[in-house]
Amino acid sequence: MRYGKKVLILLAFMASFSASAQRVALSMPDHDEKLYYFGITFGLNFSVYQINYTEAFGKTDTFKSIQPKWSPGFNLGLLANLKLTNFVDLRFVPSLAFAEKRLNYTYGSPIALADSPVSKGVEAIYMHLPLQLKFKSDRINNFRFYAIVGGKFDYDLAANARSRRTDEFLKVSPVDYGYELGVGFEFFNESFIFSPEIKISQGLRNQLYQDRSLPLTNSIQSLLTRMIVISIHLEG
Repeated sequence: MRYGKKVLILLAFMASFSASAQRVALSMPDHDEKLYYFGITFGLNFSVYQINYTEAFGKTDTFKSIQPKWSPGFNLGLLANLKLTNFVDLRFVPSLAFAEKRLNYTYGSPIALADSPVSKGVEAIYMHLPLQLKFKSDRINNFRFYAIVGGKFDYDLAANARSRRTDEFLKVSPVDYGYELGVGFEFFNESFIFSPEIKISQGLRNQLYQDRSLPLTNSIQSLLTRMIVISIHLEG
């Protein structure tokens, strides 16, 4: 009898604990009813060039190697979100992306600097204009998972395609476009949503500006930009 009483007390305690665990206070309970909302975004980016080489690179010994290297930067911007359905939003995230892509290269034997590695960077200030579809999960208390897919247009305010400087080692075009894929999480607070996100941004347009007076241009056929962005969105 005592054993049965203890079991009943234990079951009652477990039921009470389960009920209290389910009664989580929802933050911003009416947020999903909004047609649109805004926010700010900031984060870190890591960018690199994807290189396609010319036939001359393999047939001549001007350069022994040309290798791209990942480099860090940062993003600052705004966010506008439009509700399409209960599980799909349209999102526009205009921002400035400060980035750098580095190239490590080594000259071949005819050059006086043969076997001496050289590392130079191409700085960029992108006016980054992505348009994305955001696919949301059901809200679980104050948490939600989402995925994004979309296209982007970038304009490099620091591009040197028209530069007349004599010390340029490579020239790049300002316009780029491509696609983006990413995932993120939404954590609802009393007055805002905290959303960490990671995405990959792939450029599809050749960034190399053809200037045959630059030795590197004769060895590189195309440069595509790839960027990984780790962002924090604060949404209202």
